[in-house]
Amino acid sequence: MGDALPLVTVIIPTRPGQEVIPAVSGARRLDYPQERLEIIVARGRQPAVQRNEALRMAQGEFIYFLDDDAVADPQNLRRALPRFGEPQVKMLGGPNLCPADAPGLEQVFALVLSSRLAFASSRARYDAVGKVRPSSEKELILCNLMARRDAVLAEGGFDEALYPNEENALMDALQKRGATLLYDPEFVAHRRPRPTLRAFCRMLLTYGRGRAEQFRLHPTPGSALNLVPPLFCLYLPLCLLGTYWLGPLVLVPLGLYLLAVAGQTLELMLRGNIGRALLAAPLLVATHVFYGLGFWRGLFTTLQPGPDATRPRVPVELERLK
Repeated sequence: MGDALPLVTVIIPTRPGQEVIPAVSGARRLDYPQERLEIIVARGRQPAVQRNEALRMAQGEFIYFLDDDAVADPQNLRRALPRFGEPQVKMLGGPNLCPADAPGLEQVFALVLSSRLAFASSRARYDAVGKVRPSSEKELILCNLMARRDAVLAEGGFDEALYPNEENALMDALQKRGATLLYDPEFVAHRRPRPTLRAFCRMLLTYGRGRAEQFRLHPTPGSALNLVPPLFCLYLPLCLLGTYWLGPLVLVPLGLYLLAVAGQTLELMLRGNIGRALLAAPLLVATHVFYGLGFWRGLFTTLQPGPDATRPRVPVELERLK
């Protein structure tokens, strides 16, 4: 990349009227020359549209995407930029971790998000897992993600018909062209989980819906594992009705599943907080149920793939901060 430090643009989408933006405060604390750092706040109602508008305004060679409540580690840019020395590396991301001072319920949600049974390989989005490695959309997350601006623009930016999962479709497209995506467990942002059980379950529904809509617009073999929760939702009523016709054998998969939940709960206990682990146990099941229900919903939503001149454009207000 040469001796001169590249210009980096931090893009932060937020809602209209949002005054306190933790991501902005964190971006200003990045260990990077301020003259080589640009911060763009994009206010609107559709994050994919907001990010695309900010991308067109951005001047940076590299883009650092942050959600408005994600606080980046000050060393993130210094750590990430050398990884882009290889031209095939187009994106790099890492986990968003629950702050240590978050309320207890949020700590429980964070435990669920970081568990193997609930999120499989995607738990790396919520926990520092392993070492720096080539990765995929299963482990990277848009609230803490760096990318080459030209690579994102070459793919047309984010699919505005998708939210969430607009970044997942983009990462799949980049990899199809031979791009390398890196996961770095030390490229960290701190971000609080949802504050209430209702908000947490709504998030799971949204994740499931977004994955189904992505599958409809951009199907890939990697989405096969995401079919398990919706099939699980079909299996549960079968347990209630099927035992009458099929006998107790229909309950065998459920028994194995509950053993897996018990095993995952034990693993969470070994992390050091038995009370939180016990509270997380029913949420492991809730994760599969609500994600599955959201997936079923996403299979039947109305989609408008690609730009549509007849669709009203969502207003976006861009602000370049000093």
